[in-house]
Amino acid sequence: MKVLVVDDDPICLAVVEQTLTRAGFQVQCAADGLAAFDLVRSGGIRLVVSDLEMPGMTGPDLCRSIRADSVPGYVYFILVTSHSSTQDAVNGLSAGADDFVGKPFNPPELVARVRAGERILALETRDVAIFAMAKLAESRDPETGAHLERVRSYCRILARHLTAHPKFRSEVNEEFVRLIYLTSPLHDIGKVGIPDTVLLKAGRLSDREFEIMKMHAMLGAQTLDAALRAFPGVKFLEMAREIAATHHERWDGSGYPAGLAGADIPLSGRIMAIADVYDALTSKRVYKAAFSHEIAKEMIVKEAGTHFDPDLVDAFLRTEDQFACVRESYADVHPLAA
Repeated sequence: MKVLVVDDDPICLAVVEQTLTRAGFQVQCAADGLAAFDLVRSGGIRLVVSDLEMPGMTGPDLCRSIRADSVPGYVYFILVTSHSSTQDAVNGLSAGADDFVGKPFNPPELVARVRAGERILALETRDVAIFAMAKLAESRDPETGAHLERVRSYCRILARHLTAHPKFRSEVNEEFVRLIYLTSPLHDIGKVGIPDTVLLKAGRLSDREFEIMKMHAMLGAQTLDAALRAFPGVKFLEMAREIAATHHERWDGSGYPAGLAGADIPLSGRIMAIADVYDALTSKRVYKAAFSHEIAKEMIVKEAGTHFDPDLVDAFLRTEDQFACVRESYADVHPLAA
């Protein structure tokens, strides 16, 4: 486990580095928040121990920047502070810090808290397992390419934009953003129950075949319901179930499987609907060429208020450059734009 230690006081920096090195950690040091942020963005840093007060970029500012950036993997953040006021704790936790250590620190306590961070980071294997399960379901359809990588990124773009939207601010925070990025790849897990004759058909589906294909939303919800019965209250399973069940519902109530309308459709499902349709439109299939970003945008805008939540279409328009960038970054091997 590589630990980044950040402190503008060279003596404190050296003491923390020595303490953690003796405990068996690989330690990297930074003398200010800006340098630390660059190191985290470069990858390989999973745990940060940072001083609270530093010139330029404080410890909470550093933590907030890490949480807002698309750094690889979750970064566990420990603040080291000589202050013990409630407001300092509130500010640090609000910035996204995971733990606090007081100054002067007790070396065994610091090591124990870093070990606790290690255990928390081990839970990220859960995220890997979720994505692997989604990729297994997706592997049955050779046409999808980097579909999962793209749609999870589109969902994150929309959700992050909504964190500053007055209408959604109370519902969408960084935890919501993290969860939708984690769980959105499971949206089509129900397709494992669709016969190959339908799922892999080279061409448009008949009405009967389409009715069979539509069952994947219900099958996905049932699969995740079973997991929720075994592990009730698990947030990522709850959101995954919402997305699987509702990403084909439509704002005007004409979608499936339940015919939900408007705000009765969970926000996660409404976000996924735009991400999924945008990716379908801009991807090549056996029965169609890939549409350009501009054509896909026109089609999505046209369906605001019918297929899609108008507020989310507005969010899409405000973030369309990010969508186009993701599309280019995760282009399929043989893209074909119309």
